[in-house]
Amino acid sequence: MSDAAHRADVSAFKESILRHVRYSLGREWEELSGRELFSAVSLAVRDRILDRMLETERRVRVEGAKRVYYLSMEFLVGRSLSNNLHNLGLFDICRDALVNMGVDIEEVSEGEVDAALGNGGLGRLAACFLDSMASLDLPGWGYGINYEFGLFRQEIHDGWQHEMPDAWRTSGSPWLIERADDKVTVPVYGHIGHGVDDEGEYEPTWHEARELIGVPYDMPIVGYGGNTVNTLRLYSARASDDFDMSIFNSGDYVEAVKAKVESETVSKVLYPSDDVEEGRELRLLQEYFFVACALHDILTRDLELHDEPSFAGLVDRVAIQLNDTHPALAIPEMMRLLLDEHGLEWDAAWSVVTGVFAYTNHTLLPEALEVWSEALMKRVLPRHLQIIGEIDARFRGEVASAFPEESERPDAMAIISQGAVRMAHLAIVGSHSVNGVAELHSELVKTQLVPSFYELWPDKFQNKTNGVTQRRWLLACNPDLADLITHVVGDEWVCDLDRLRALEAYVDDPALTEYFRRVKRLNKRRLARVIADDALVHVDPLSLFDVQIKRIHQYKRQLLFCMYMAHEYFRVVEDGATPITPRTFIVAGKAAPGYWAAKQIIKLVHCIADVVNGDPRVGDALKVAFIPDYRVSIAEKIVPAADLSEQISTAGMEASGTGNMKLSMNGALTIGTLDGANVEIREEVGDDNIFIFGKRADEIAAMRTERSYDPRAIYDADERVRRVVDSFRDGAWSPDQPDRFAWIAESLLDAGDAYYHLADFGSYVDTQDSVGALYNDPDAWTRMAILNVARIGKFSSDRTIRQYAADIWGLAGVRERARV
Repeated sequence: MSDAAHRADVSAFKESILRHVRYSLGREWEELSGRELFSAVSLAVRDRILDRMLETERRVRVEGAKRVYYLSMEFLVGRSLSNNLHNLGLFDICRDALVNMGVDIEEVSEGEVDAALGNGGLGRLAACFLDSMASLDLPGWGYGINYEFGLFRQEIHDGWQHEMPDAWRTSGSPWLIERADDKVTVPVYGHIGHGVDDEGEYEPTWHEARELIGVPYDMPIVGYGGNTVNTLRLYSARASDDFDMSIFNSGDYVEAVKAKVESETVSKVLYPSDDVEEGRELRLLQEYFFVACALHDILTRDLELHDEPSFAGLVDRVAIQLNDTHPALAIPEMMRLLLDEHGLEWDAAWSVVTGVFAYTNHTLLPEALEVWSEALMKRVLPRHLQIIGEIDARFRGEVASAFPEESERPDAMAIISQGAVRMAHLAIVGSHSVNGVAELHSELVKTQLVPSFYELWPDKFQNKTNGVTQRRWLLACNPDLADLITHVVGDEWVCDLDRLRALEAYVDDPALTEYFRRVKRLNKRRLARVIADDALVHVDPLSLFDVQIKRIHQYKRQLLFCMYMAHEYFRVVEDGATPITPRTFIVAGKAAPGYWAAKQIIKLVHCIADVVNGDPRVGDALKVAFIPDYRVSIAEKIVPAADLSEQISTAGMEASGTGNMKLSMNGALTIGTLDGANVEIREEVGDDNIFIFGKRADEIAAMRTERSYDPRAIYDADERVRRVVDSFRDGAWSPDQPDRFAWIAESLLDAGDAYYHLADFGSYVDTQDSVGALYNDPDAWTRMAILNVARIGKFSSDRTIRQYAADIWGLAGVRERARV
């Protein structure tokens, strides 16, 4: 672009901002608050997005392209302004326009609140997938819930997590476009009447159902280059009527609006607590509400375009991906729509269902697989329980025919068993494809989680290793490293991450090595300021930044990380040793509100921080910091600054992980077990460029099966283990309440150590010693870090989505058609 053209674009963008200041916000420039400035800039960007979004829809309709619909309870999109500017190629134009107006673009970006539409890896993966679909010009829609409060905003008081409402929509969002005319009516509760039609066929009718109204809000998803702008459609729940006027007029104002309040609760929060019956019921309502809205919308659009009441060709026009089991009710809902509202026969409807649906499994923990009470489902979704019962009966017959000598098989594989509805079984039976999210995970799905289903339908199972979008997790969040890479290898890597391989040719170049280190130091100084502001801990940017950032869960083993912190502390204060290298331990993550053990771990991190950071014998050699309210915008500051990425889950328990990919992509070295995608990261970056420790998944499985694991024997034999475990019993970390963490020692020694902490502790400590020694050799460390960046290309979500499109959705070649 010429200088004159750039100046013209900057001037036009400036005028667009000023127009929105006056006519959208009704303000003078001098009166703007920070939030209003963000809104004006975002609306100027949105103008350009909407033109492209409408053009995308027109193009897809003209081509008659097959569409993919991604159903997920979570879409952790984070902030959108910076990402949209980068994908549109407008970042420099917007920055320069704001400079002309006396404004820093970073200050404007910081005025945006993270969209509270998800919790952890599941939601962030969904957001990455949407980015890749749009960047690959695939016609893809996301469907979810427009949560008013999301999960929660985490506050830390005296080391304890407190959950506060995350009111992210208080000031509105410029990215959400209400589509009230596309609202959907969703029936719930009531009962089923059993009748026959004029031809004597069974005709169920749903009586006395309560109606929820789903109002859609569209969030544009901008692909890189701006050629394709897809849509994330999120539904807010409303009551069918605002209130009962007769009750209101009688003076009972609270009762008059009760139904409205109850209905709108459905889209209030993500994952209401399932510790109580009311919470479980609300979760079930949420899951049905959003899939009912989504399927109504999908079928309505298809009929508008194709007008085929028989739905004979639906499988050639529509693909629906279920992101975990939360949307599995879409299967009986699609059957209900096809049977009850469109008059299809069972076999024809089932052929459509199994042709369009595909299911992604995200967990190897049997207790994490969703199961609903049959009684609860009968009360909330009576027609769906009928349909699931019929699916189950037919499936049992298929199993009995396939395994005639094994009479127990139908019960073991049933969808409904002992008063419970198994949603993973429903998702598998109702889908034409079932995939895991890493090679190890997919193999364990087949051999450990649901081996009987794999035996019945081996061709249904496949792997699709997760990935992350480099546009957000490198280009946008680490612009200095992105600029360095582009300077060295060109900018094609933004859409083809394998191009990073070209960096290998420069891995020993002194200029590249020094600049790479300079970028990392700059990012660490930025993060140090965040830690000082948010965690109130002052850290040395020259120390090794050792990072574990993820949802707090026992299998992810934040406890093992804490045990290593304790070990290092004792080495200093009891053994008189000097740490191999100064180290800053950084932890961030949220615990589910009802997860007692996870919340205790957060408290433990803070207690260790209080002891370590306050001990003058330690000084700056060790620091511990917990960054509160972990979210996408915080991750975007931590990921570029990390030196060491802790991926230390118990082998065989993590499905994939995506934090490991983001951190490696930004030059952090990984210390981890051979779990999830760590296995494939090691294959890509090489054995010499990753730190692997601990038992393998097969060794863990063998110990579990043979009951051969004896944590107390390890405790007795290893003084390092004994000292750390004893510290939890003797009050070393909580002198005000010495027995506060005694439960940890009991769980490790007396309750079987379910997550094999002691089995891996010795290997973990030895490997960490190797990490510290290498960090003291800056040239060797930087060389490994550059090779991690250069060899991470496989873990782009673009690769993952290309594989979904070709192998599951049948969308290969859509990109080429879009660009003709």
